[in-house]
Amino acid sequence: MRLITLLFLLLGAGAAAAQEKVAFFGLTLLDSSLQTAETGDHGERARIAMLEQMVRQRFAEEGYELLDLDPVRESLDRIVNPAKCYGCDTRMATKLGADYALVGEVQKVSNLILSMNLQMRDAETGQMVKGRVVDFRGNTDQSWSRAMRYILKTAFFVEEEK
Repeated sequence: MRLITLLFLLLGAGAAAAQEKVAFFGLTLLDSSLQTAETGDHGERARIAMLEQMVRQRFAEEGYELLDLDPVRESLDRIVNPAKCYGCDTRMATKLGADYALVGEVQKVSNLILSMNLQMRDAETGQMVKGRVVDFRGNTDQSWSRAMRYILKTAFFVEEEK
């Protein structure tokens, strides 16, 4: 019995050591809507924070290690959009010792028309490993969270059919 317990402990330690590391650089809001220009923020900043928490939680639940970005904070603070910075995301991810760089964007055209994307790239090669873009309708917490859940479910954590 002790041998079996020891074997399980060793296997568990090996699995933990093999945990893949992700540098999640957050989501960027691209707002070209006239509504925001005329009437101000419609809750988009809070929704971005909500989605970032959703992504972090899901990746952690799936066994990824999300890395602390503080060692590259100075560089990151100078970047407007880590998803469109000519590979700065993967260079920072490599400095952090990450296997992957994870970035995303939400583009608001109007309160009705929005688009969201999430991309995971190999830190060493810069090649996209997983990603998806979705268009969605409605500028609400529900529509934003539904769009992100769809991306995570269909592109990142695809459940096998039984």
